[in-house]
Amino acid sequence: MSIAETGLGLIGLEGMVVAPSTLVFIVLGLTLAAFIWGRFRYDLVALAALLSSVMLGLVPAESAFMGFGHPAVITVAAVLVLSRGFERSGVVDIISNQVLKVGENLFLQLLVLVGTVLVLSGMMNNVGALALLLPVAMRLAREHNTSPSLLLMPLAFGSLLGGLTTLIGTPPNIIISSYRGEVTGESFSMFSFAPVGVVVALVGLAFIVMIGWRLTPKRSGQASTDEMFDTANYLVELKVGEESKAKGLTLQQLRDELDETIPVLAVVRDDNRRAGYNFHGTLQEGDILLLEAGPDELQLLEDKAGLSAIAERDEEAEPAESEQATTDDDAAVGKKDAKQKEAAKERKPVDTEGLQLIEAVVRNDSMMINRSVRQLRLNHQFGLHLVAVARDGGRLKQRLRDIRFQNGDILLLQGSENEISESLSSLGCLPLASRELHLGQPRKLVMSIVIFALAIMAMLFDLLPAAVAMSSAALISLLIGVLPLREGYQALDGPVIVLLAAMIPVGEALETSGGADLIASQLLYFGTDWPVVVTMVGLFLLSMLLSNVVNNAAAALLMAPIAVSLANGFNVSLDPFLMVIAVSASCAFLTPIGHQSNTLVLGPGGYRFGDYWKLGLPLSLVVLAVAIPMILVVWPL
Repeated sequence: MSIAETGLGLIGLEGMVVAPSTLVFIVLGLTLAAFIWGRFRYDLVALAALLSSVMLGLVPAESAFMGFGHPAVITVAAVLVLSRGFERSGVVDIISNQVLKVGENLFLQLLVLVGTVLVLSGMMNNVGALALLLPVAMRLAREHNTSPSLLLMPLAFGSLLGGLTTLIGTPPNIIISSYRGEVTGESFSMFSFAPVGVVVALVGLAFIVMIGWRLTPKRSGQASTDEMFDTANYLVELKVGEESKAKGLTLQQLRDELDETIPVLAVVRDDNRRAGYNFHGTLQEGDILLLEAGPDELQLLEDKAGLSAIAERDEEAEPAESEQATTDDDAAVGKKDAKQKEAAKERKPVDTEGLQLIEAVVRNDSMMINRSVRQLRLNHQFGLHLVAVARDGGRLKQRLRDIRFQNGDILLLQGSENEISESLSSLGCLPLASRELHLGQPRKLVMSIVIFALAIMAMLFDLLPAAVAMSSAALISLLIGVLPLREGYQALDGPVIVLLAAMIPVGEALETSGGADLIASQLLYFGTDWPVVVTMVGLFLLSMLLSNVVNNAAAALLMAPIAVSLANGFNVSLDPFLMVIAVSASCAFLTPIGHQSNTLVLGPGGYRFGDYWKLGLPLSLVVLAVAIPMILVVWPL
């Protein structure tokens, strides 16, 4: 039983008393500080906040884990599964395939990319929509020599704007709808958010395409993964000699001997090449290893394994005219040096084609964060070789085994073509390299659309609640094979689910302890001499700032009780205040940490932390200027 329920209301601390509302503020203050610090992942922080609230008596122990069965959590989970089903069935691939035909005009590229992600984000998880179009944007940038930084930030912000348009577009909408249902007995419907959300999204799209993209920093060259991972300047061929210690060792034994994670990309034997991840035999005299290594690693390979470099990759780039046999310089060097040069020219370097190198970005919910290659057992458990890592638009030069991964890192990996997709999904990485788009099976494509449409109809006609309709659609998709069961479970974003389930009881504690009423009373005190709309603007700004430092779902959970208390204090309708929270909580445009979409484009775009507000601040003001009048028109006080 909570403190509030026992009627005690206060607890003693060395002669002093602490009110439950004060305890809630302390817990929430520490929670927000931990979110901003970022040392621990947000789901662990939220779980710690929940358990602390239980121990302090702010949340009844028997209700601590009721959040895992909350309709908002179930709906979010179902939408994640359906989003993955759309991806697998080929619905989005058809759209993406058309986007690639847009041409080299930057205005059209932005219009089509941002417009497409805006529409997709309304029908599926906005992070999923961005993840599907991110490789398309990278491919457009490369094919038309456009800086990726001009496309990726607008694309990320477009995914946030698109989520405003429907109930399932973003978790804050689902949370606000469920909260309204608890307070009034009637939740928002599927398209209740559309009148405001669509107008805001379209105005935001127009601003980004016509003006906003000019405010994004142009990171020319930095964001090009072709330049960051210019392996031609690093790949070397090492030969196994008669006296080499590496002779008779497997590649894994060689790595153990070196105590280093230097990736062997290929082994050449008798002019036959086998990819390193697929070579399981022992090394023999005369074998040639193709690997990526800098000067320090080369010295290590020579000292510990007896391997000698026989060619540098950049030798093949010598101009043809340098192959003339007779020059004054060659004559001066001497016969011996001339023979060595001629031998180097005649040697055929190993080609990297077909080595299955892939680029991927580390998501902010990835299991790789703050862990090293060895801790992850990247090779043994996932069958992947780490070739290089780029961070903040540049390639990291430190030893691979010493790197602890961060969200937004771009990785150059090698692995089996058949398994690399599943491995990246398990690790929490998003493939970036340009890839061919494969259309799904027509039957599954049609079935996925029909299932989703039926779920929407059931919600529109109030036949089923959102959680039941979406869960039924997800279940049917799994049963008929639109999505394999294994991928269905992989689609569930565990950290987000735990965050929502843990913060829902904490948010309720803010209300039951009187904390929400206390904040609302202070806002009412300062706003008594001003129109209600001014308080709504202040509430919008507060919620928007909060969403830029914590997860947007957490911001919605914390601000919803305050919004309701404010509406009751002004004796006006709850709906406009709840809509203010729904819109503002999804406007995390100022920082790369406010939303996963922003984090995903940080590395590929070569952005810095301070780049986001340059476009994000004007866009936030545009959204504010459009949203408040639209809310008052559609949802009058």
